[in-house]
Amino acid sequence: MITVTDLVESLGPGLLRTVVPAGNAEVHDVALAEPGDTAGRPGELVLGVGVTERAGALDLLERAAGAGAAGLVLKRPAARDPQVARAARRSAGPAVVELQPHTSWAHVVWLLRGVIDRASAPATGALGTPGPHSDLFALADAAAEIIDAPVTVEDAQSRVLAYSARQDTTDPARVSTIVGRRVPAETLTHFRASGVFRRLARSSDPIWTPAGPDGILPRLVVPVRAGGEWLGSIWAVVKSPVPPERVRELGDVASVLALHLLRLRAEAGIARRVSAGQLRVALREGALPDRAPGAAAALPAGPWRVVAFGSSPGGAEGVRRQLDLWESVAHRFGWHQPLLADLDGLLFGVVSEPGRDGRRGAPGVRADAGTVDWLRHVLTETRAHDPGLYAVAGCPARSPDELPRSMAEAAELHRLTDAGRLLLTRGTGLVLMEDAWDAVVVERAKAAVGPDTWQLGGPLAALRAHDEEHGTPYLTTLAAWLDHFGDPQSAARHLRVHPNTLRYRLRKLEEAVPLDLSSPRLRLALRLQLMAMDETPSESEPPRP
Repeated sequence: MITVTDLVESLGPGLLRTVVPAGNAEVHDVALAEPGDTAGRPGELVLGVGVTERAGALDLLERAAGAGAAGLVLKRPAARDPQVARAARRSAGPAVVELQPHTSWAHVVWLLRGVIDRASAPATGALGTPGPHSDLFALADAAAEIIDAPVTVEDAQSRVLAYSARQDTTDPARVSTIVGRRVPAETLTHFRASGVFRRLARSSDPIWTPAGPDGILPRLVVPVRAGGEWLGSIWAVVKSPVPPERVRELGDVASVLALHLLRLRAEAGIARRVSAGQLRVALREGALPDRAPGAAAALPAGPWRVVAFGSSPGGAEGVRRQLDLWESVAHRFGWHQPLLADLDGLLFGVVSEPGRDGRRGAPGVRADAGTVDWLRHVLTETRAHDPGLYAVAGCPARSPDELPRSMAEAAELHRLTDAGRLLLTRGTGLVLMEDAWDAVVVERAKAAVGPDTWQLGGPLAALRAHDEEHGTPYLTTLAAWLDHFGDPQSAARHLRVHPNTLRYRLRKLEEAVPLDLSSPRLRLALRLQLMAMDETPSESEPPRP
């Protein structure tokens, strides 16, 4: 299921805008408001067609709230009326959503029904299943017939979404564009330098571009926009200027294309939210939700590792921004259906463990997308440009019910890394639990001991009081001595003092509090207490007598 918030954010501000939110109200259908009748049912999004005045909006809001509707869609001025907003907040009823002016209600019904049906279809049980694009090819053929020229339909990132059947009179750049599903870099550079993309982003006017270098033929470019937002463009390879009436007909095709691009974008956004929702359930409960058809096939073959992604310094980027970043990285490196979800303020992913029984794949063999070895390669590549990126992974989960345990381990490693208590693996920026188990054991013991452990008894209470009263460094000296037990030279170097100074401190320390450091259990207990008290010797500590 999807929520009102999902729908609004997926279709974008060029079409819809939330005026009064209503939590996580789920939507399963769209309903038109009938005068004097019940306004919708539970889970329906009510469309206030023809409602423009305050009185009508308040009446419809009351009926929608009484029916338990999920949301109410209105146009201005009713959508922005302060009394309508106050009434919606008081009723704690349906969300109030504003539909942008000059938008056809028929188009909105088509878009909303398509997205809702897509979210409810069985195919959405597989995480990240893409939506259909067949209608775009038909529209590309229609545009080609209008201007008698080969056409491509591209999104705002210059990715080819569809192309017409007539590509026999194109140039090498167009052939490369269709084969690679993306405009070649050198061709992009040419059009960018010509100011084409700047004009596409700012204006709805068609653009004529003359012939360019390397055999680039002239082009007619028609922006595809909705609600002022640039969604993509139609590119036609033409040998001469196109008559104005044909350009106007192409503009009509662009208007229809805008609706399809909005729907495809919304379906992709819904698919991502459904995927993330299913993955959250898997990470929390160890199984995908029963209500998702086909859910058993959502995860690749195991075992798996749960990965927590981060950046240094920790918290510099919000989790939503990290999600967008890592989705982009995953797609760029060939993982087209990444298993990513934000949960409890962190970004998690699920990758499969290559090799039998969780062993790494053979050296020199290219790692499949979405595996641990693939992630190691991706981090090596991306950290060359952004050294702050890193990932930490829990132990392998050999069945879905072990996913929550692997997630908890990844979150634990993330906390240690973010706090600077766990060093990243040099080069790759990937830390596995098996590589950091000792740090985790110590941190768990430190947390269990607690910072007030010195109050339990033992020598640390007296040493702490002596340090506070006389300004002595006995606690720090003892910590260094325990860390370098049996090697006074190393302990002295760590404190940056002379070895004789270290020996003098130890003698004075034992005069203040008798200690039997020959006992392994006593040494362990003292070191855990000192760590819990954050008494860790610093290498930058200035020499003291």
